[in-house]
Amino acid sequence: MAHKPFVIGLTGSIAMGKSETARLFAEEGLPVYDADAAIRKLYARGGAAVEDIAELFPDAIRDGAVDRTLLSKQVAGDPAVLKKLEARVHPLVRKERDAFLDAAARRGDAIVLLDIPLLFETGAHQGLDAVVVASAPESVQRERALARPGMTRQKFEALLARQMPDVEKRAKAHFVVVTDKGLDHAREQVKMILAAVREKIQKS
Repeated sequence: MAHKPFVIGLTGSIAMGKSETARLFAEEGLPVYDADAAIRKLYARGGAAVEDIAELFPDAIRDGAVDRTLLSKQVAGDPAVLKKLEARVHPLVRKERDAFLDAAARRGDAIVLLDIPLLFETGAHQGLDAVVVASAPESVQRERALARPGMTRQKFEALLARQMPDVEKRAKAHFVVVTDKGLDHAREQVKMILAAVREKIQKS
């Protein structure tokens, strides 16, 4: 019989070091589900979301795939339109996530990680065994974000507005990984989290 793994959700606001933290968990041997990669797959040519999005936003399709830049322009600043898009895409993402968890259970994985940028905002934290938030001071976050290609202050503020404030995320998390003190420091925190989780699993 398949044994359900201990599921950790990882999140963090833009430029908080979430992807790097996910990589550190993967280095410790955890299977990682990457929600962004799942969306890229759904939006690619032949992806499960292309037809749905073509119905709603025909101008966002280029060469049989969803052009994310064009799509974000069409939903920008319109919550009702964004809701329509999410109503189509979120169930497909959930299906991908469920398939990942089923495969992990069949393999007998003890712990898995779900890397989901909008974990709290979409309610995906419900039913998870633990939540980890990657965090850094606001000044570091801003500096990292604005150093990204194509990022502007306006775009950064718009992305922040869509996300739950970092202080709230930290308050809701079981664990926080501070990412502005170097890779070794972050790695130690990841190891400590996994030690605590393994202890919890043994006790249950």
